[in-house]
Amino acid sequence: MTALRILLVEDDEAISAPLARGLSREGYDVVVERDGPSGLQAALDPQVSLVILDVGLPHLDGLAVCSRLRAARPRVQIILLTALAEEVHAVDGLDAGADDYVAKPFRMAELLARVRAAARRAAPEQLLVDTVRVDVAARRAFLGDEEIALSPKEFDLLARLMTDAGRVVSREQLLRDVWQTSWYGSGRSLDQHVSWLRAKIGEERIVTVRGKGFRFRGEAE
Repeated sequence: MTALRILLVEDDEAISAPLARGLSREGYDVVVERDGPSGLQAALDPQVSLVILDVGLPHLDGLAVCSRLRAARPRVQIILLTALAEEVHAVDGLDAGADDYVAKPFRMAELLARVRAAARRAAPEQLLVDTVRVDVAARRAFLGDEEIALSPKEFDLLARLMTDAGRVVSREQLLRDVWQTSWYGSGRSLDQHVSWLRAKIGEERIVTVRGKGFRFRGEAE
């Protein structure tokens, strides 16, 4: 499985460059466009799951891009960036089809939290790796034809690892995405949940990568 692809449409390089770097460090596949028409064209790519869209774009403003994109791709996630903090502009953005908005200037941590929430909403409804299947919408997991009884955190951990099957997911990413914390003291809970999950789906399916994190074995391994 590939990393979630994010399209960033922002004409101010002082904002787009550090934001693209921050998103890339989080493991996302980032594409950058700098005006409304090129942003709209790039957003029509079905590989793009999330669009971060500045309102004040040249040639075609972000609200127009948002409205046209929502009509063409009803399920794509859209976060608006706006320097206009008045409530009316937020309402206009949501009416145009945006899922969320962030007012400039913003803190990187806040935007990344919004991105993670949007990424969860953009996640596929079904995950399948070898004989392990996860029904994300129904929050049910199966090993072959048999349903696996999982706690809420075990389910979230399994789904997060399977989303990036074959790739290492760092301990920090798992703590942020599953436990919504960066507190390293929660690492003991992470290790315990990995142990419980291995007991239910097979020890060999979750590989410990020492000093890095964990990897769910891909189908070809």
